[in-house]
Amino acid sequence: MAASSSTSTTGNAEVSQTDNGLIDSEKTIREIIQQPLLLENDDPLIEFSEALETVVKTLRRVTEAKASAQAEAAEWKRKYELERARNLQLEQKGGRCSELNVEKGREPTEQTMFSDENRMQCELGGGEEGICSHLVLKNDGPDIESYAAQNKVMGKASFKLSWYCKGEKSDSHKHDIVSFEKGNITTAERSSKQICLTWESPPQTVLVATKPNSAPVRKACLEMVRWLKEHKNLNVFVEPRIKAELLEESSYYSFVQTWRDEDMPLLHTKVDLVLTLGGDGTVLWTASMFKGPVPPIVPFSLGSLGFMTTFNLSSVLVGPVNIMLRHRLQCHIIRRDAAKSEGPILVLNEVTIDRGVSPFLTYLKCYWDGTFVTDVQGDGLILSTTSGSTAYSVAAGGSMVHPQVPGILFTPICPHSLSFRPLMLPENVSVRVVVPVGSRSSAWVSFDGKGRKELAPGDAIVCSMSRCPVPIASQSDPTSDFLRSIKSLLKWNLRETQLSDGPRH
Repeated sequence: MAASSSTSTTGNAEVSQTDNGLIDSEKTIREIIQQPLLLENDDPLIEFSEALETVVKTLRRVTEAKASAQAEAAEWKRKYELERARNLQLEQKGGRCSELNVEKGREPTEQTMFSDENRMQCELGGGEEGICSHLVLKNDGPDIESYAAQNKVMGKASFKLSWYCKGEKSDSHKHDIVSFEKGNITTAERSSKQICLTWESPPQTVLVATKPNSAPVRKACLEMVRWLKEHKNLNVFVEPRIKAELLEESSYYSFVQTWRDEDMPLLHTKVDLVLTLGGDGTVLWTASMFKGPVPPIVPFSLGSLGFMTTFNLSSVLVGPVNIMLRHRLQCHIIRRDAAKSEGPILVLNEVTIDRGVSPFLTYLKCYWDGTFVTDVQGDGLILSTTSGSTAYSVAAGGSMVHPQVPGILFTPICPHSLSFRPLMLPENVSVRVVVPVGSRSSAWVSFDGKGRKELAPGDAIVCSMSRCPVPIASQSDPTSDFLRSIKSLLKWNLRETQLSDGPRH
C-alpha cells in the first residue's frame, strides 16, 4: 500500500506540473493579447489575437477534460480497491465455511455456492451445470437450516435439466440466446438443442391422471397404481374421481391420496412427476390443474390421437428423460365492470373466440402491445400456441408449426374477407381482443375447448405468453416425434407414388 501511495503521489505531481504549464501558457498568451498595438495597419495583429483567443479556449477545455478524467479514474480506482477487499473477505469466509462443513461431516458439494443475487433461482433457474428445479443456496445465511428442514418435510425431489445438442451432451457452450463476443452478434442454435431431465434425488410422489369413461384406461390405472406402490414404494396422488373409482374396485387402494379444491394452487409443491393415461385431451386437462409451475409429465398413449403422448406402457418412468418445454398462454378477461374481471387462465393449445348461437358475424377489435391492428368480422378468432397449431388452428386454415418454435398463432375463423390470412406473432407480444360497445351481439370464449364464457359488448380478453411452460417427456427427440405424429395421425402429404410406366420425353 505504501508503494502505491508513493506512485500515486508522484503521478499527481507530474500532473500538477503539466497543469501549471498549461496555465502559464494561457497567461503568456493573454499578456500578448493585452499589449498595445504599434502598427497603423493592425489587421494581421487582430487576426493573430483572435487565433490566440481560440488557442486559450482550447487549452482551457483540455485542462478541464484532463481534470475530469483524473477524477473519474480516481473514483474507479477507489471502487476497484473496495471490490477487491470485499472479494478477499468472501474468499476467506468461504474457506472457513468449507472447513466447518468438513468438520461436521457434511459434503461440501451438496449445496452449490452462489452469490446472494442468485439465491432465489426458482423453477427452472440456470446454473453452470444445467437448469435446476429448486432454490440454489449459498451457505452463508441463517435461513439455510430452516429451508433444508422445510424441504425435507415437503419431500420434493430435485432434478437437473441439461442442454443436449444433436444427441450429445453439450453443457460446455453458453446458454445465452444472443452473444456479443468481440463485437459480433451471434445467436445460439436453439433448433438443434433439446433438454434432458436427470433426477438428482429419486421422485417420491407421483400424480396419475386418466382419461374418463374408458374401461381399458381404468384397467391400466389399477395396474399402474399397484405397481408404483408395491415395486417403487411411491406416494400416489389421483383426482377425487379416480380415487372413488379405485375404492369401488378394492379397499386395497386406500393408500391413494387426493386433494381438495382449495389445495389446487399448491399442487405443484407436492408432486414430483405426473403420469397420464389417455390422449392429448388428458394431457391438456392435467396441465390445466397446475396454475403455476408444472412438474414433468410423462404421457402414456392410450387415446385415439397423440401429438404429445408418445410413450407406451413399457416406457421407463425414471430418467434420464428427454423433455420438451411446451409454452402456454396466460389470459385475463377484462370486463366493463372491473370488479368482475377474471384471470389468469392458462392455456396449452388455444383460446377460441366465436359468435356462439348468434346469427350475426363476430365483430372484434384486435390490438398488439396496445397498438390497433385490425378488425375481425367472421365466425371468430383463434389465438394458439405452437403446440396447438395441429388442433383447431390447422382446421381453420392455420399453419402447422413445430412446438419448439416460440410464438402465438393468430388465425381467423371463416373471415368475411378473402385477404384475411393467418399470422404468427413473436412470443413477447401481448394480444388484446375487444368486443366493441357497438357490436350487435356478444362473443363467446373458450380455453382449450372448455370453460366457455361470454364476452359482452365492452369486454376484452388479453393473452400473452406464460412464464410457466409444460415440460412433457418425448420418446426420442422433439423433431422426430413431431414429424412422426403429423405423418401417422394427420396423414400429412401422404400420396401414392406416381407410376413409372407413363409417357416419357
